[in-house]
Amino acid sequence: MYKRRKIFWPYFSIFILLIGLAIFWPIKSDITGTRLDAKDTKLVAQGKKIYAIHCASCHGARLEGQPNWRSKKPEGRFLAPPHDNSGHTWHHSDTKLIDTVKNSFSYIPGYQSDMPAFKNILTDEETIAVLSFIKSHWSPEYQASQEKLNQ
Repeated sequence: MYKRRKIFWPYFSIFILLIGLAIFWPIKSDITGTRLDAKDTKLVAQGKKIYAIHCASCHGARLEGQPNWRSKKPEGRFLAPPHDNSGHTWHHSDTKLIDTVKNSFSYIPGYQSDMPAFKNILTDEETIAVLSFIKSHWSPEYQASQEKLNQ
């Protein structure tokens, strides 16, 4: 019986430690699979403010992008595209858009852009808000087309 107790306590202690870690360990934010909501007026209004602060200087106050955005700068970097119907933002899933805002274009080998990664600048909620604001400016047809990419 004494031997059983001796074996039991170390395992029990590890079990309690693991439970404690599971409860109190900081939860890493994972917004993969999160959906943008262009119809949430409060979220879109929040996104409008964030866009004005962090995005409009390059992508334009009216989401129009930089002139000749399809061409490259002399050093090879791409210009900021529009986020309205005339751009290609709506060609990407919510997950891809979120990843692009958080990590810039690190997922495209050799792609050079002046866009910074916002993962240490915007919270997950702010990222969702600004992208929901952008999405709210697409036509219903483009929104529906983009929604198909999320399925």
